[in-house]
Amino acid sequence: AWVSSLSMGMVFFCSPIVSIFTDLFGCRKVAVVGAAVGLVGLLSSSFVSTIEPLYFTYGILFACGCSFAYQPSLVILGHYFKKRLGLVNGIVTAGSSLFTVSLPFLLRVLIDSVDLFNTLRVLCILMFVLFLAGFTYKPLVPNTKDKEGGKKGKFKLPPAKKICNFSVFKVLSYRIWALGIPAALFGYFVPYVHLMNHVKERFGDSVPEEVLLLCLGITSGVGRLVFGRVADYIPGAKKIYLQVASFFFIGLMSMMIPLCNVFGALVAVCLFMGLFDGCFICIMAPIAFELVGAQDVSQAIGFLLGLMSVPMTVGPPIAGLLRDKLGTYDVAFYLAGVPPLIGGAILCFIPWVHERQKLKERAKPVDGETTEKMLENESTLVSDTTEKPAKELDSGF
Repeated sequence: AWVSSLSMGMVFFCSPIVSIFTDLFGCRKVAVVGAAVGLVGLLSSSFVSTIEPLYFTYGILFACGCSFAYQPSLVILGHYFKKRLGLVNGIVTAGSSLFTVSLPFLLRVLIDSVDLFNTLRVLCILMFVLFLAGFTYKPLVPNTKDKEGGKKGKFKLPPAKKICNFSVFKVLSYRIWALGIPAALFGYFVPYVHLMNHVKERFGDSVPEEVLLLCLGITSGVGRLVFGRVADYIPGAKKIYLQVASFFFIGLMSMMIPLCNVFGALVAVCLFMGLFDGCFICIMAPIAFELVGAQDVSQAIGFLLGLMSVPMTVGPPIAGLLRDKLGTYDVAFYLAGVPPLIGGAILCFIPWVHERQKLKERAKPVDGETTEKMLENESTLVSDTTEKPAKELDSGF
């Protein structure tokens, strides 16, 4: 359990570092190197005989490689798509839902037939495909290396301010977003981690709990496709209201889990939860592009994912601790529904704040133009007043 927890935490914890490398060297190089590192980590994990080396090979090396391969896949989409960015993100992220549905069954067959270590070697094929796919990334927005090197090809390390682009935090709407998302995630992943154990305690082994994972995966994929398309019709920062709705429904569904005394009711809850989980994930990148622009989106996503790693790691263990103390998951699920509601309420302010920022930015050049016009008018008046006495003097002579 600690190996998998470390792996998941490292994927998001490395995101700010990945964003810096993406800005410096571009999406293609970072994705290719990340997939190569992940391949080495996964392959080396298949040769260890004790659990201790897995903390490094799988928990750190493989997870860091996945992090370096994952984030450029979100950034590169904004280089090619503007009008249909939401739909494109929905299609791309729906791939993870497809594997959420199919991979557990494949892994069960592989582990039963060829054992765990050979299964890891088979999964290396997927990492190799990811390695090849990274070569297809052709960034259209120049990175820092291209800007600094120019045509000569010489690369000088840019200043620290450009390497760590903390200027994204100067954008008030992004700061609110970076606060609201982590606040919501303290309870967001609790159902995903503890739902299977809750089902076993409530219903025993008489129900197929794998059906719940199947429902989550299928409706999450549908939600990414549907809400990704819907996001394209919502102008500007108002896309954030889709995330508000997703947090509201996920928090509500989490609170309803202890109330489900029939397995069919749990299936319905998981269907809705997966649908709005897909909504939350597919519009992350489009919202980042709206708030900070294409030039700063890499580090904006990276900083956000890094902040997300803390509640993702802390929330489920707290829920497990509550279950150990109280003997049931009911209170843990009730409390897990509160942070998404709070986070959604915080995000409601972003469209209003973003519009005010836009109005201020538009007002600045207008003010500059009016002052320039006033100065020009004053200069023409002065020239006219000086020319008139001179003409009168000439006529007098």
